[in-house]
Amino acid sequence: RYDRENKPGVSNLLVIYAALTGRQIPSIEDEYAGRGYGDFKKGLAEVVVSEFGPVRERALALLSDEAELDRVLAANAERAASVADATLDAVYDKIGLLRRR
Repeated sequence: RYDRENKPGVSNLLVIYAALTGRQIPSIEDEYAGRGYGDFKKGLAEVVVSEFGPVRERALALLSDEAELDRVLAANAERAASVADATLDAVYDKIGLLRRR
């Protein structure tokens, strides 16, 4: 059962399960009522694997293709630099510093 104070570990796992499935915690508790903690952990593991499987597959694909990985990293570095530059410019304007050159 969800009990943040007395069972923070189980409560945290219930929150994770609910977040990944979009279900309400009482519904998850009802599903596992009368079953062991091991059954719940196994169910949560299946949910996590299902949710993060595509992310893992994409990561493995990128790691297996060094040229594609370099391309993705470079493209995202450019995007990050652009956002950072705009943010720094706004901060400099707010605090009255000269802009970077």
